[in-house]
Amino acid sequence: MKSYSRCVAIISLASIITLSTLSQSAMAASIELSLEDSIGLAFKNNQTIQIAEESKEKANWAVKAAETGKGVTVSFNHTATRSNAPPSWINAAAIPTVAAYDYFSNRLSANLPLYTGGKLESSIKQAKLGLQGTDLTITASKQQIKLSTTAAYFKVLQTRNLVEIAKQTTDDFSAHLANVQLMYDTGNIALPDVLQTKVRLANAQDSLVKVQNSYDLAVYDLNNIMGLPLRSEITLKENLTYHKYTTSLDESISYALAHRPEVDQSQININSAKEQIKIEKSNKYPTVLLIADNAWNDTKFAGNKNSNWTVSLSAQFDVFDSGRTDAGIKQAQSGVTIAEKQARQNNDNIALEVSAAYLSLREAEKRIGTSNVAVEEATLNFSIAKERYGAGLGTNLDVVDAEVALAQTKTNYMQALYDYNTSKAQLDKAMGVN
Repeated sequence: MKSYSRCVAIISLASIITLSTLSQSAMAASIELSLEDSIGLAFKNNQTIQIAEESKEKANWAVKAAETGKGVTVSFNHTATRSNAPPSWINAAAIPTVAAYDYFSNRLSANLPLYTGGKLESSIKQAKLGLQGTDLTITASKQQIKLSTTAAYFKVLQTRNLVEIAKQTTDDFSAHLANVQLMYDTGNIALPDVLQTKVRLANAQDSLVKVQNSYDLAVYDLNNIMGLPLRSEITLKENLTYHKYTTSLDESISYALAHRPEVDQSQININSAKEQIKIEKSNKYPTVLLIADNAWNDTKFAGNKNSNWTVSLSAQFDVFDSGRTDAGIKQAQSGVTIAEKQARQNNDNIALEVSAAYLSLREAEKRIGTSNVAVEEATLNFSIAKERYGAGLGTNLDVVDAEVALAQTKTNYMQALYDYNTSKAQLDKAMGVN
């Protein structure tokens, strides 16, 4: 029996270990992501977009609330009273003292606004403009999140490439050090060549540690934007590439002014301010209501006797308000002027934003061309330096300097590619490209 129990315990323990191992393997599995996948995750998990979408729901209900102002309002009032004052239907002078009595009354009222001078109509239009504005806010939020995700995605690609460059540099110095050490051991070179190479190798290893850390931080940043756990293992499917941008600066600015959600939002602000003028002017006109009442009263609960009804048409407006309406109109007119000036300022800022991104893109494009040529030349120079050193025609300094120069040109090329792609992403956002 003890042997059986021991076997069961061993099997159970083995099962737990196996399941734990499989679980850890599953958790450590790397997630493959394209740029589109990353943007999709950011859209799904980002709190800013969720807040904007909830604001749209709020604005939708604001429209419904404004529209109810044109409908019928029905109210009911019940009053229970005990008093020793003479009722209204008794001659108080004839009977100055009345025994305490109960009085119950009920009133059902219905009000329908027939005319408000345009106030209700303009209020509804303002609410609908606000709803349109929330759609534009969602669009603008998505464009900003897309830019942030794209820049973070490209940063991971850049640092990943820099890690590869740093590893290659370290490997090159390690291989060169082995060769130098062998030449020193055979008495063909002096000790300074060995020491010089070791120092350059140590510097390369130090750089590798730094760029590896930069890569890890870039992954954490991208995971954070996508709403994933910071240490999630991800593998990016794409790489930094160069695709020529053929649109001119003027065409880019024209596209931005036609497609940026902020431009439409500025127009909405202007239209809303104009509706506010109409709302203020409506105070100069009467408010006309159709009112229907039905009342019941009795000295016994629940007071549902003695029914009488009334239908009336009510018109009311302020004959004199000490200039309050005129002041409100002037204030609303200033609001329109402010909104129009803000729209022009917004357009200028958009044009500047597009121009800055466009010029950065063109600058990076030129650097891609020059640094690409420099990489080819540095690669050839490094190869020649190694051959000359092996043949005893060159110095160790020539080799290590050539390797450092090669690593720098590769880094410059990757930086130019990164700058070009991020500038293109910034330009897309500046132009309102979805």
